[in-house]
Amino acid sequence: MTSKADTLRTLLFASSAAGMLMASPALAGDNGPETGPQDATTLGTITVTGQPTEREPQSPSFVAPLVDTPRSVTIIPQQIIEQTAATSLQDILRTSPGITFGAGEGGQPLADRPFIRGQASGNNIFVDGIRDTGGQQREVFNLEQVEVVKGPDAVYSGRGSGGGSINLASKTPVLTDFTRFSLGAGTDSYLRGTIDQNWSLGENAGLRLNLMGGTGDIPGRDAVDFDRWGLGLSVAAGLDTPTSGKFSYYHLESNQMPDYGIPLYTKLGGATAPRNSSGILDVPRDSFYGLSARDYLTNTVDAFTFDFSHDFNENLTIRNVSRWSETLNDYIVTNPGDGGNAQFVAGEWWMKRGTKTRWNPVTTIANVTDLVGHFRTGSIRHDFNAGMELSREKNLNATYSTYTTSGAACPAGFTIPAATIATLGAGDCTRVYAPTPNDPWTGVINRGPTSRNTTESIGLYALDSITLSDQWILNLGLRWDDYAVDGMTATATQANGIWTINPQTAPVPGFAEVPRREWDFVNYQVGLVFKPTEDSSLYASYATSSTPPTISAGDQNTSGGTGTGNLIDTVLEPEETTSWEVGAKANLFGDRLALSGAAFWLVRENAAIQVSAGVFEQAGKAEVNGVELGVSGNITRQWQVFGGYTWMHSELVEGAYNNINVGDPLANTPEHSLSIFSTYRVMPQLSLGGGVYYQSKSFGGNQGGAGGGANRIYAPSWTRVDLFASYDINETASLQLNVQNVADEQYIIRTNGVHHADVAPGRQAILSLNLRY
Repeated sequence: MTSKADTLRTLLFASSAAGMLMASPALAGDNGPETGPQDATTLGTITVTGQPTEREPQSPSFVAPLVDTPRSVTIIPQQIIEQTAATSLQDILRTSPGITFGAGEGGQPLADRPFIRGQASGNNIFVDGIRDTGGQQREVFNLEQVEVVKGPDAVYSGRGSGGGSINLASKTPVLTDFTRFSLGAGTDSYLRGTIDQNWSLGENAGLRLNLMGGTGDIPGRDAVDFDRWGLGLSVAAGLDTPTSGKFSYYHLESNQMPDYGIPLYTKLGGATAPRNSSGILDVPRDSFYGLSARDYLTNTVDAFTFDFSHDFNENLTIRNVSRWSETLNDYIVTNPGDGGNAQFVAGEWWMKRGTKTRWNPVTTIANVTDLVGHFRTGSIRHDFNAGMELSREKNLNATYSTYTTSGAACPAGFTIPAATIATLGAGDCTRVYAPTPNDPWTGVINRGPTSRNTTESIGLYALDSITLSDQWILNLGLRWDDYAVDGMTATATQANGIWTINPQTAPVPGFAEVPRREWDFVNYQVGLVFKPTEDSSLYASYATSSTPPTISAGDQNTSGGTGTGNLIDTVLEPEETTSWEVGAKANLFGDRLALSGAAFWLVRENAAIQVSAGVFEQAGKAEVNGVELGVSGNITRQWQVFGGYTWMHSELVEGAYNNINVGDPLANTPEHSLSIFSTYRVMPQLSLGGGVYYQSKSFGGNQGGAGGGANRIYAPSWTRVDLFASYDINETASLQLNVQNVADEQYIIRTNGVHHADVAPGRQAILSLNLRY
C-alpha cells in the first residue's frame, strides 16, 4: 500500500515536472512592468512621469483588486523600504501598526517572531507566495514590496495562527535596462552598500542582480554588532508572452552578536530592587550581559525557485512554482535571566551568566499550482483561483554545551549550586549593574545529539469573487489541508561539557521516536462588498483558521502534538480562530491616495488549559477586538503619506481553573499603536519628512495563544521620531539623510515576561548616496 508520504513525494515531483514541461518554450519569469523601478522619493501610487500605478498583492489568491477585497491588507512598497532606511523585516513592519515582535525565549528561536492581532505569526511568513520556513532574521534588499494580510487567512495560506500572514515579494527581471546603486555610512560604524542591476536580454527576457553588504554596531548597545551580505539573482524569459518562466536564487549570510537585553527585577530573587512598575530592572540601558569571546548568531539562507506560467487564453492562466530552500539558525546567546538568581556580595549585586543555544537547519521543498481566470454565468462575472499546495519540511534541532573552564571569577562568598557547576562550570560572573562583555572566556562547546521532525502538508483551495452587479460583489473561499508531523527526539544529558546518550535501545539508541500525528481541517471565508462608487467599497466578512498543536505555542513545527497531565497521551485538536470584520476602502485623487478602515472581532478557542487540579482540557479562549485605520499614497504630487492607527482590546477569556491571568491582555498586544511616515517635496530637488511611531504598553509572556502570555511584566509605552531628507544632485544622483530615533528615546521594544527585556536601538544618523541610470 502506498503511504501518504510516498503520495506527497509523487505529487511534488509530478507537479514540479508538469510546470517545467509546460514552460519549456521559455526559461523565464512573470510578466513584469516595462519600466524600471520607481523614484524612491514618491510612493508607489505615482511614478516619476506622474502617471498613477496600482499597488496590488502579487499572490494569485487575490482574485479581485484590493478595493474589492473584503479584508484588511496593507501593501508596503519599495519606496517606503528605501525612504525609511529599513534593513530588516522588523524595521519595515514598524510602519504597519498593530504588528509587534515577540522575544526569543521559552523554546522559541532567536529569530523573526511577528505578532498580528495578538497572535504569534512567525509560521505565517511567505516569500513570493510560498511559506518561508526556518528560524531566521530576514533582510529587505531583494524586496519589491511587503504584503500584510490581517485576520484569519487560512484560505489564502493554510495552517496558521489566525492573526494574519506576511508575504515578501521579491524583485524580478523587467524589460528595461537600469542600474541602482546605494552606499550609506553613518554613526555607530554603519556601512551598507546595495546594487540593483537589470539587463534586458532581447525582446522578452531579462536578468536581474541584487547585491548587499553591510556592517555596523547597534546604537545604544554595548558590544553588539553585525555584518551580513546577500545576493538575489533571477533570470526570466517569455515576458509579455503567453508562456513565461523565471529561475531565481537567493542567498543571505548574517553574523552578529546576539542581544538578550536586560534582566527583570525577578533576577534579584524577588528582593526589593530599583525598578519601575513594569518590572524591568533599573540598569543602564546600554548594559550588555553577553560575552564577546563566546556568543554569536549566524543565519544563512539558500533558496532556489522555479516559477512558470502559461496563458491558455485571455480568461485562463496556470502558474506553477517550485522551491527548494535551506536555512540555518545557529547561536549561543547569554540570557541575563538564566544562571540562577543574582546574589548580593561585598556590597553589590553579582550574577552568573546562563546561555540559550540552538543549531537548527531546516530544509524545505514546496510546490504551488494555481489556476486563475474568469468566466460568466449569465450577467454574473466570476474571478477565481483554484490551487494545490504541497510541501515537505525537515527540521533538525540541537543545543550546545557551554561549560566554562576559565572565565571572569565570581567574588568570594558567591554560591553556585552543584547542578549549575555540572552544566555551566564555575566562574563566569559579572556585576548586575555594570556588566563586562569583554571578559575572557575559555570552555567546552560541544553540539549535542540532533532531534529531527518532518512535516508534510497538502492543501487544496478555491476562491471566487462573484460580481453580482456594478455595486455588489460576493467573495467566497474554501480550503482543505492535510497536515502531518513525525520525528525523533534526542534524549541525552550534559555534564562538564560532555554529552551522554541515554541508554535507550529502540528504535535508535539515544532517541525517542515520536509517532506520526496527522490532522486535516477545512477553513472558509465569506465576504460581501458594496460599492457606492467605482473607487470605493464597504464590506463585511467572516473567516476561519486552524492552528495545529505543533505550532500553536510558537513558530516552528515540532513533533508530538499531545497535551500534558491527563492529556499526555491525547493528540490535541487544532486551535480554531474565527473573525468578523467590517470595513471601508476608498481610492482618491485618481488612485493617488488609498484610505481604509476596519473593525474586527477575533476569537481563538480550543487551547489546552488546566481546568482543575491535575486536569487539562482544550477549553482556553482568547478574544481580540479592534479598529484599524490606514492611509497610503500622495495627497498632492509633493506630499506623500503612509501609515495608520490600530486600537486593540485583547483579553484572556477562559484560562486556568484558579483564574490566573483571566481578564488580562494577551502578550505582545498593545492597546494603541500609531505609525505615520510622510515626506514633502519643498522644492524640485529637496524633500523633507520623517516618521512618528507610538506604542502603548505591551505585556510580556512566552505563549502566543489563549492560555498564556499576560502577566505583571510589561514594556512601557514609547514614542519614537525619525527624520528624513533627500536632495537630488542631478538626474542620476541624490543624497538621502536618515536620523533614526532622533530624540534618542530609551525604550523597551518587548519583554518575554520571564527572563529579560529587549532594549530598542538608540539614535543613529545615516547618509546615503543613491545613483540611478
